Amino acid sequence: MSPDTLISQTTDSVSAQSNSAEPETATTPSSAMGIEQQPTSNTDPFDTDEFDQGVMQTYGRFPIALERGHGCRVWDTDGRAYLDFVAGIATCTLGHSHPSIVEAVTDQIQRLQHVSNLYYIPLQGELANWLTANSCADSAFFCNSGAEANESAIKLARKYGHTRLGIEEEPIIITAKSSFHGRTLATVTATGQPKYHKGFTPMVRGFHYVEYNNTASLEAAIAELNAHGPRVAAVMLEPLQGEGGVNPGNLEYFKAVREICDRENILLMLDEVQVGMGRTGKLWGYENLGIEPDVFMLAKGLGGGIPIGAMLCKASADVFDKGDHASTFGGNPFVCRVGMTIAKFIEQGDLLANVQARGEQLRAGLNAIAAKYPEHLVGARGWGLINGLVLRDDEAKAPIDVVKAALDEGLLLVPAGTRVVRYVPPLIVSEKEIDEALTVTEQVLAKIFGG
Repeated sequence: MSPDTLISQTTDSVSAQSNSAEPETATTPSSAMGIEQQPTSNTDPFDTDEFDQGVMQTYGRFPIALERGHGCRVWDTDGRAYLDFVAGIATCTLGHSHPSIVEAVTDQIQRLQHVSNLYYIPLQGELANWLTANSCADSAFFCNSGAEANESAIKLARKYGHTRLGIEEEPIIITAKSSFHGRTLATVTATGQPKYHKGFTPMVRGFHYVEYNNTASLEAAIAELNAHGPRVAAVMLEPLQGEGGVNPGNLEYFKAVREICDRENILLMLDEVQVGMGRTGKLWGYENLGIEPDVFMLAKGLGGGIPIGAMLCKASADVFDKGDHASTFGGNPFVCRVGMTIAKFIEQGDLLANVQARGEQLRAGLNAIAAKYPEHLVGARGWGLINGLVLRDDEAKAPIDVVKAALDEGLLLVPAGTRVVRYVPPLIVSEKEIDEALTVTEQVLAKIFGG
């Protein structure tokens, strides 16, 4: 079977499951996409008040409760279908309930789900070797999330600063304004957005912020910080800023950053949590920039919805010794089986070509829509299947207004920053599904802006 056929049959099969089932009650279109309602497995209505009694209120949730999914579609507890262009925020690489993952988790849970890293775990070694064989890294540390992967990199950079650069007191990690690196205390400090710091001071010491895609800003910061001896241990950046507004890295900027890091003997660490594992149309985000990092961090797409994170580094950056870092659940057999399943799907299929083609289709469509509303929209930007529709700075409507209106029409989207509506569907998304999303987007914007 050819790679193209593999992806086509996967998406076509899922689409057929999504649209052909006959509910016991009459079907009603949920939007212009013609998606039918499906019977729910619950007999009682979902009680949000009961949910809120037990769950801490740390999230602003949309007023739907999702209970199942197939491919690029999900269903709520009332049986209504949605085209999912959020994918768990760029996480569900192969969509929902993908046959390969279902088979893998069913088999693995009957074999061995978890043991401690006190012992060798063959599947962990297999996944590490695949990641290093297909990247610039030499070794991997496994954890459970993107924040933990970034925490691992922060610890690595600090020890590198002490042991390799001779920094006696406080190694500094430079990050970018408008970045996002996680919600733990260290990673939220690394995040260059003050709104995430509010209420949690004092923040962790040892971070300094510069303008993204601005070489002069970085050069000035290093010169100031290192004026009386080495203090900077690493530069940590996103190849494309996701939460900050889908801001792609500039090729010349990242080449300059690489040269600066080499000159100063400091680590270049790339947060690939949102873009790694094929989302940009290349396996790794750094491949879009013509450089190699010393360290890069993964999560989201690596597990396709199963919690896993990884910090990978070159041998020259690996200063960890036994006992320096650990994770109870990191790299257990269950999550590594899923990671290998996704890796093999990417390797054996034509998934990256699909990401490139569907990304070009989506950006072209969004730009065509934006051209109809020049007083409201700037256009589209992004790589592969991480894209943003950018609103003008003087536009009165906010991204959340577009997201809510799209939700009402059966399309799930997510804001990014203050001016961007983000489109991050599963990487198996079909040409037809991209067209559906564009159709709903155009209808929604016509209602919002008029026309």
